[in-house]
This record gives sequence, C-alpha cells and structure tokens, in this order.
Amino acid sequence: MTEIRNLKIGFIGFGNMGSGIAEGMLGSGRIAAVQLYACGAHFEKCEKRCAELGGINARKTPEEVVQEAELLFLCVKPNLAESVLSSLKERLSGKVIVSIIWGYEFDRLSVLLPADVQLLCTCPNTPVSIGRGIFVVERKHSLRDAEFMEVTDILSAMSTIVMAETAQMGIAGILSSCGAAFADLFMEALADAGVMYGLPRKTAYALSAGMLEGTAAMQEATRLHPGVMKDAVCSPGGATIRGVAKLEEKAFRSAVLSAVQAIQED
Repeated sequence: MTEIRNLKIGFIGFGNMGSGIAEGMLGSGRIAAVQLYACGAHFEKCEKRCAELGGINARKTPEEVVQEAELLFLCVKPNLAESVLSSLKERLSGKVIVSIIWGYEFDRLSVLLPADVQLLCTCPNTPVSIGRGIFVVERKHSLRDAEFMEVTDILSAMSTIVMAETAQMGIAGILSSCGAAFADLFMEALADAGVMYGLPRKTAYALSAGMLEGTAAMQEATRLHPGVMKDAVCSPGGATIRGVAKLEEKAFRSAVLSAVQAIQED
C-alpha cells in the first residue's frame, strides 16, 4: 500500500471524534493536512474545522470523500450508519475502511458493505487528539496483512492499541471511552473540593488532573494492582484512609459499577 505520507485518508463524519482522530494524525507529524479529506452533516462547520486543523480538504458530500480517499474512517452516528452506507455501498468497493461507529462490530457492519471491502472496527477515545488515546480494535477484521500493519501504524502514532474479541468490544469501549467522562466528573468534583477550601480554580484543576495523569502512568509503568497502590498512600490512622472510608461509605465503587452496568445493559 502507499506510504503514509502519500496516503489519502477520508473522514465520513467529522464531529468531535472524527476531527479528533484527524488532529491526532496531524500531531504525529507523519501525515499532512493535504492528505486528509472530510465531510460532515453541516458543510460550513466541517469547513471551519478543517481550516482550524491546517487545511484539511473539506468536501460537501460523502461521495466526494470516497472518490478522493484510499483509506476511509467511518465516523457517523450509529443511527445514521445504515442510511449513509446504503447510499455509498457501490462506491465503497475495494476500499479500506476503519469504523468507529458505536455498537457496530464486524459482523453487523460488514453486511452493509460490498464483499470486497477491507473492514476494521474500532472504538477510540478523545485523548487520541493529543496523541495519548486508546483505540480498542476488534480482533476480527478483513484487512490484508499489509493494510492491517499500515492502519495500526497510523493508529499507534496517536494511541495505545488494545485488541479485543468481538464479544468484549462493548465493555472495552465503555471503560476506555465512556470511562473518560467518569474520570472528568471525578476530576471536577475533586477540584470543586479544592475550591471549597480556598484553592484557585485553575490550581485545583492542575492538581487533580496532574494527580490522575501521574497515578495512571505509575500503574502502567509498575503494573501494580490499584489496591496495592492505594494501600501505599494510606498510612495507619492517616488522612487518606479517612477519605477512602468516606468514599466507601458513600458507595463510590458501587456507583462506578452501576454506571458501567447502565450503559452495558442499555
């Protein structure tokens, strides 16, 4: 397949996640804006975002993007997937497609596409835009080896790739994608507590965000069980264990489990 710097990549759907992936690609320094093509539900909004990202080629219709690009990122909302693909189906023959459509794993999506499409289903999270994200990638796919290597090379430049079996795609996506909102909520609540006790808002956010980033990096580096890391911070009779006890009293863990369950069983 074409070298990354010559590869033409298209985005069908250019909302927060689609444009975030494009931003991550550009931030990697391995892909130029001129190689990217995008269309969205509202052309003016898409055109403005493309300009903000350094001159991505905005197009008015998905058909134009398909005509220009060799590798397509399918980033439409789940409720639009069938209608968009039915209008494009014949034009997609032979294309390499990376889908980020929530709830559409390989078997469900492939029946909407020509038989010769090379399809990879994924679930990214928003930090891909700054090169610190996660792409959950379904193990079942139809990419040839060379295309799979090139696509994962592109994705790995802005994210950690986690392979998942089809049955695990939903829960893996909840942890990596929806879980970011839970972390944001915790970060905001912790910062609110800091403000309540006199910290400037900016300082409170810097402390809570830095703490989350450092703790996550430490777990990733050491692979210690989170409980072991928690225990190391909790001195006997100390301040931290009193705070942990209050979180347990308020069913902190149960609330997290219930939040995941609410999404998984929807």
